[in-house]
Amino acid sequence: MICLRAVERIEAWGHRNITAKNKTTFEITKEPWLTTRGDCIIAVRSSKGAMNLNDSFKRVANVDGSKISVLIEADGFREVAVGCGGLGLSFDHPTDLVARKSGYVCGRTLMTWSDKAACNFSRDLVRAIQDPTKRIRITITADV
Repeated sequence: MICLRAVERIEAWGHRNITAKNKTTFEITKEPWLTTRGDCIIAVRSSKGAMNLNDSFKRVANVDGSKISVLIEADGFREVAVGCGGLGLSFDHPTDLVARKSGYVCGRTLMTWSDKAACNFSRDLVRAIQDPTKRIRITITADV
């Protein structure tokens, strides 16, 4: 049973250098630029970084045992990644949100133990988000 739920809606954009090849993380950033070395980045020019998330979202996501889901939608394609929240999440980075397959936590961490990294997103979605004119809608939900 879900007792608490908080939802964040973020708008971001594609970029021609998105490769989505990273095997351990995926990242959404407010930064407008991207080199091919940033193989975890799946969206740029995001409307929010970690520190911009609503306090209500942070409160729910900071509960041990909370679940976080990230829905990414672009050009008719949809993907969902699911992971964990917890007490260690500080959400204090000004530009980045990072989902991790591991338990590592820093100010950029959105969720840990994600069931997906950048390389796990469909290549159809990746092709869509390589277009800088494509708007990417991201819905992040925290549940306890």
